[in-house]
Amino acid sequence: MLKIENTVFIVVDVQGKLASLMYDKQTLFENIKKCIKGAKVLEIPILWVEQNPNGLGDTIPEIADLLGDREPIVKMSFSSYKNKDFKDALKDLNRNQILIAGIETHVCIYQTAVDLVNADFEVSVVVDAVSSRKQENKQIGIQKMKDEGVKLTSTEMALFELQEVAEGSRFRQIIKIVK
Repeated sequence: MLKIENTVFIVVDVQGKLASLMYDKQTLFENIKKCIKGAKVLEIPILWVEQNPNGLGDTIPEIADLLGDREPIVKMSFSSYKNKDFKDALKDLNRNQILIAGIETHVCIYQTAVDLVNADFEVSVVVDAVSSRKQENKQIGIQKMKDEGVKLTSTEMALFELQEVAEGSRFRQIIKIVK
């Protein structure tokens, strides 16, 4: 089970024109926003990465605006874990559970998730907050991650799992986010 004190949320490569080409992009964007808002309410650290922003563009405004209090980690590798700045930021947080969302499922999400599993992190991919240009590639990416030991979750499941109880001000805020 995900625990607030052990979890880091990672937002991967929701950038430029590529983001607009994603399968079911509106659902994708809404669920990523819910995850970000929920992570903030629960005070879970967020790492934000961008793949080659000079080539792909910046993170789309509706996501970047929610992440405005932090800077993206720029990477050229498909796997975020192959980037030194990312690895250092993750190490500094000293947490072993990773919740991951973004694009593309079969490339950067897949490679990041598998590298993290191989580095002994417990990784959960938010299935309704990841996508690829083609639905088939999303499905293949999810299946391969599952085969490699990545856990599957959804936006609501992850937020309620982290919240643990149906009471308090955080719970009331999470309810508003997921509705």
